Amino acid sequence: SWLKPQPHCSRDPLITRAMKMGSSTAALLLLLALSGLASSDAASANPIRKVVTMLQDMQKKVTEEGKEEQALYDKFMCYCKTSGGALSASISDAGAKIESVSASIKSASEKKALTEAKLKEDQDSNAAAKDDVSKATALREKEAAEYAKFKADSEANIAAIAKAVTALEKGVAGAFLQTPAAGLVRSYAMERAEVPDSTRQELLAFLSGTEGSDYVPQSGEITGILKQMGDEMSKNYKDATAEENSAIANYEALMAAKKKEIGTLQVQIEEGMSRIGNLGVELAAMNNDLGDTEEALAADSKFKKELEQGCATKTAEWEEIKKTRAEELLALAETIKVLNDDDALELFKKTLPSP
Repeated sequence: SWLKPQPHCSRDPLITRAMKMGSSTAALLLLLALSGLASSDAASANPIRKVVTMLQDMQKKVTEEGKEEQALYDKFMCYCKTSGGALSASISDAGAKIESVSASIKSASEKKALTEAKLKEDQDSNAAAKDDVSKATALREKEAAEYAKFKADSEANIAAIAKAVTALEKGVAGAFLQTPAAGLVRSYAMERAEVPDSTRQELLAFLSGTEGSDYVPQSGEITGILKQMGDEMSKNYKDATAEENSAIANYEALMAAKKKEIGTLQVQIEEGMSRIGNLGVELAAMNNDLGDTEEALAADSKFKKELEQGCATKTAEWEEIKKTRAEELLALAETIKVLNDDDALELFKKTLPSP
């Protein structure tokens, strides 16, 4: 690691031991070493100066290396600070985004649920409106068929009674009784005519021919009965026709209203399905975004923790390195101070062997 202590210059083992001791002891050891140097090189004027110069070079080297390592440490701590700040900002932004996206997801989910409920309501209303149309159409067809039959019967009966009245007024009742029209009048008189029983019996006797083919009512009683029946038929036919026309108008109005209602509901259904589809797409995208943001937040949080631990470890190592270097520089300075003292020179001279 760049924060580990670096080897400075080459050191004599004895000098290295001296740097780890007190200044007096260090000086003594160095003097002993110098005496060895002096004995081997008597021509040397002042070996102490050589050692002091070597220690000063070492002191300069340690100082320069300290500056270089300090610059590296400062860059690393800048990285810790910058990266930590960027990670903190990223974590903060991610937390805010998660909160915002979660709120958006909740809002969109609620909107989708409401839209789905409205869609279900519109679909039910649309189905009910179509069912109303189906039922109304079936009823209208049934009523139209009944009216058509009533109309045909009424027109036939009214025509038959008119023929009967004309025949009686012309005195040709016998010939009329042989026609199909007489049978129609007879059936009507028997089944549907609203007349007293005595009148019904008299009319049926005439229509059956029991009164004789040359029967001519002197009082016009049978003619009056037939005319009354014809008037009732015409009135019933008119009332039924008016009722049929009213039913047709009501049906057409209902169909127009239901058609408009179904059209409106169909548009709402299509719009609702489109909104639900769009909300579904938006929710899928937001959920993916939320998942990605949560993953990024977890990764950033983990990296930030590791970075803080790594930076703290490097800081502790750096403090130990600075302490060790300070101790080295202090030992060098004290040793140099001792060796530069005049007493050191006298001590050195005493250690030299006698000539």
